[in-house]
Amino acid sequence: MVERQEQAAPDGVLTRIGQVVMLHHGGDREEARRRLLDLWAEIGQDGDPLHRCTLAHYLADTQDDPSDELAWDLRALSAAQEAAHGRPDGDLGAVRGFYPSLHLNLAADYLKLGRTEAARSQLRRARGAAESLADDSYGDAMRAAISRLAQRLGDPAPPDDEPWGPSPRYSL
Repeated sequence: MVERQEQAAPDGVLTRIGQVVMLHHGGDREEARRRLLDLWAEIGQDGDPLHRCTLAHYLADTQDDPSDELAWDLRALSAAQEAAHGRPDGDLGAVRGFYPSLHLNLAADYLKLGRTEAARSQLRRARGAAESLADDSYGDAMRAAISRLAQRLGDPAPPDDEPWGPSPRYSL
């Protein structure tokens, strides 16, 4: 019973990140970036990988420079990989759902920077990672976003059984 209660307890850091993301979505990009950077300083380079992944992912969204956006998205991917590999049972379940969005955002970053082949490589990774997504609103949104980015890249259409595609950025 105690274990079940601990799992249900809210994560204070993720809650704080979510509050700042709402501020960003409300239109205050500069203040959101400042607060997210404050959280990053608080968590530190060695903080919980899930927190770093989530925070870096949203920090990327607040960047003005595409190179800075790419740097934050790369940090998010690195933290997700650390979270996945740091699990004693080797279970990727805790972060598996993040990978389509992480790779999609990297593809969009590379496209903004004119690095088309890198964008296509990340798009392929996003497609592969999306295969594990459920048939729900998040999965549908990610698949639609992947398809839209594929169209922008002029990437050949996937097999007929793939009904999806991306927008430039999708959040976790």
